[in-house]
Amino acid sequence: MEYYAHKTDDDHFQTLQEHLVGTAEKARTFAVPELTDYSYKNSLIHDIGKYAPAFQDKLNGKSNGYCHAACGAIEIMQQAKTPQQRMLACMLAYCIAGHHTGLQDGGSLYDNTDAATLGGSLARKPEYTGNADYSAFKDEVAITLPDSSAFQMILTGGRKTCQAVWFERYAFLTRYLYSCLTDADYLDTEQFYSPDIDRGYLVDFTPALKAVELRLAGFRAETPLQKARDVIQKQAFEAAAKCSGISVLKMPTGSGKTLCSLKIALQKIKASSGKLKRIVYVIPYTSIIEQTAAEFEALIGKHVTILQHHSNFCFEDIPEADTAKKLKLTAENWDVPVVITTSVQFFESLYHNKSSRLRKLHNLADSVIVLDEIHLLPVKLLRPCLCTLGFLTQILHSEILMLSATMPDYQKQFQRFLPDCAVHDLITDQSAFRFFEKCSYQYIGETDYETIAQRAAGYQSSLIVVNSRATARNVYGMLSGRKYHLSTFMTPHDRSETIAMIRSALRDNEPVTVVSTSLIEAGVDLDFEAVFRELAGLDNILQSGGRCNREGKREKGDVFIFRTDRKMRGDLQRRAVLAQELLETYASITNPDCIRTYYDRLFTFHDDEIQNGSMKAVIDTKTGFVSIPFRTYAEQFQRIEEDSTGVIINHCAETEALLERLRFGDRSVLRNLQQYAVSLRKRSEFEKAYPRIISEYAHTGVFVLTDLSCYDAETGLHLDSENDIIFG
Repeated sequence: MEYYAHKTDDDHFQTLQEHLVGTAEKARTFAVPELTDYSYKNSLIHDIGKYAPAFQDKLNGKSNGYCHAACGAIEIMQQAKTPQQRMLACMLAYCIAGHHTGLQDGGSLYDNTDAATLGGSLARKPEYTGNADYSAFKDEVAITLPDSSAFQMILTGGRKTCQAVWFERYAFLTRYLYSCLTDADYLDTEQFYSPDIDRGYLVDFTPALKAVELRLAGFRAETPLQKARDVIQKQAFEAAAKCSGISVLKMPTGSGKTLCSLKIALQKIKASSGKLKRIVYVIPYTSIIEQTAAEFEALIGKHVTILQHHSNFCFEDIPEADTAKKLKLTAENWDVPVVITTSVQFFESLYHNKSSRLRKLHNLADSVIVLDEIHLLPVKLLRPCLCTLGFLTQILHSEILMLSATMPDYQKQFQRFLPDCAVHDLITDQSAFRFFEKCSYQYIGETDYETIAQRAAGYQSSLIVVNSRATARNVYGMLSGRKYHLSTFMTPHDRSETIAMIRSALRDNEPVTVVSTSLIEAGVDLDFEAVFRELAGLDNILQSGGRCNREGKREKGDVFIFRTDRKMRGDLQRRAVLAQELLETYASITNPDCIRTYYDRLFTFHDDEIQNGSMKAVIDTKTGFVSIPFRTYAEQFQRIEEDSTGVIINHCAETEALLERLRFGDRSVLRNLQQYAVSLRKRSEFEKAYPRIISEYAHTGVFVLTDLSCYDAETGLHLDSENDIIFG
């Protein structure tokens, strides 16, 4: 009898053996050399449950509820005779049992067959009789367990390691092999159903490097500041060429770290003689991504294909249909020379449990991964994030480049969690940093917002940065003359329009005052004569200062730090208290010792949270590897403190047309609609506004603002509008 894996609508069949071997061969090529055998054998048996008559009937349209995924997991566990073999077999079983539904929680070996856990899957005994008899696989597929001794070396790295790191490493390897399997499975199936799909891309890193070098060579090095920039960059290039693993690039604002990091990444790829395959550029904010992507596209886009992968990017906006189609496909697995993505997308691709997210993980191997604004890593997720970056270098042979103008001492944290992980500081001589001190920081103590508004009016151009969206709107009402407001209660479209107007006013040297939340602190390259920053974390203060005298046109700009009688809470309060102590201690808060002290104290305060962020904290250590809660941990691993819900502001013809297309089932418009959406915190904002001024649109799962009087293009969404219908 011939057994089949897939069938087209016009009765073309792919044999099961073709699919298993095809998937296994692809998975082998995806894996790093040390893991090729594990990846191959894992993938070779993932679908052996399809040998059952029940599945063959299902393939021919007979619905019977048969599930094939657990069969390979059951069989591989049968091969394990020793504790070492059982540890390896369990890893492969996680991958096989979850190759459709996602990595399961391990559960318990005592789970019953109804449990949605690996224990529940393994509780089902091998079916060798009746309609569920899949034993015919034995005639076509030989199941053998890979070398468990070599696996132990891979798992431990050949060294003793603490239990917490051991669990993190085991889970990382599981997700990695799962990534190889699921992407190979998907691509082999795609190749059968759509053999003409073109996933090709441009890749020529040599001229791309030359283009970046030409751009950098074109910058003048005449003024002291320009010469200092040149000195810092050359130091970074020379140091990066001599080291591998994790590199730390601390460069002051305005010293050109974006282009510098791109050149370092391209140089590493060139020096690797083909071993390094791609650049993954990770940025926390979509506003910075769009700006960086436009710069990269203009500079190297004709030499290498660049994928933007974030919520605001719409493939429909690409004029060439073939290019748009290819990029949409590469977004599934990041098989492209250059990826520019968000921190959320990146870390979800490392810690999720679903195949749709984890498919990308294997393509992070042999890559240069650049993490911009790395100081924004959430403290409670610091340990798993840093451990995973270490594993990417130790296991997957990637290079990590961490960027920030306010760099924490991550070397100290790596020493705690992964003491054998190589971490290199590319800038050891910081004497040239003094030329980038283009403003003076003055702590003026407690005051009120009216006084700040009056003082800001005394400058040709000034920026006021406050801690809440409601405060930003209130201060905006206090301002006179030409004024602008920025906050995340404005849609991305309206924010972009406002930033363009601010930039125009500054370029024309017109008097202007801007009030903003912290969103202006990164990726918005505006230049003000003076900045007024409400007391917050030291990193926030320094980032705000980066908008003052940014171009160095004046001898010194003024940055004033103030506080009000308004109470702060939680993490913001802790960070603000730390910053105030340092403002009163150090003559200059730009001093590297001051920045280091800030993060050291912050991490010490949150040490329990940092420790509890470990995978070990959610594992039953008595049962260990058989009880790893992949699904539960993925749900807990959220970089955003509280789930948010997007609300569409339907206040223009463009959104009306997009919503109409959505009403008729065209969900491709969702990315376009992101430009006209405001994100609300689910519990504290959205639930209080729904359904009074927000409703679901035509049963599409998309929410729209129904009371447009609550939105203004200048100041955004007003949840406390004059009707006071939400907060009372």
